[in-house]
Amino acid sequence: MEIRKMDENDLKAVAGLEKECFSAPWSEQSLSMELHNPCAIFWVAEEWGKILGYIGMHAVLDEGYLANVAVGSPYRRKGVATALLDRILQYSADKKLGFLTLEVRESNYPAISFYEKNGFGIVGRRKHYYSAPEEDALLMTHFFGGIQEAVS
Repeated sequence: MEIRKMDENDLKAVAGLEKECFSAPWSEQSLSMELHNPCAIFWVAEEWGKILGYIGMHAVLDEGYLANVAVGSPYRRKGVATALLDRILQYSADKKLGFLTLEVRESNYPAISFYEKNGFGIVGRRKHYYSAPEEDALLMTHFFGGIQEAVS
């Protein structure tokens, strides 16, 4: 499996993953705009020409915001999400970000557990963040370089 930057040739496959994984998926056009956003970086996991999953983030100054992580159902629990998250955590550390934060549905226990295993902690809640169905989001953050101790 190769983790590489997303490009225009990946848009259809990534938009397909969005439709499979999310109730409010990003369109192919929205994903295309991210390729030209200087604050955004998106990677895909590819094997034998097939896109298995993708991850994207936005970096503003020293802050990182995880946009989406999606893995096709046949490839889940096979290390794809871990490889993608490892790549984004390394990128964030290399860029000397203070933190990387994300939102996750409060009922998505497998994702919450996955993020906790990878150094994220719950730091807040966004009321009624999600629709279809309506649900709160948990705000989870991974701190770099001892920032968490200063915040705690």
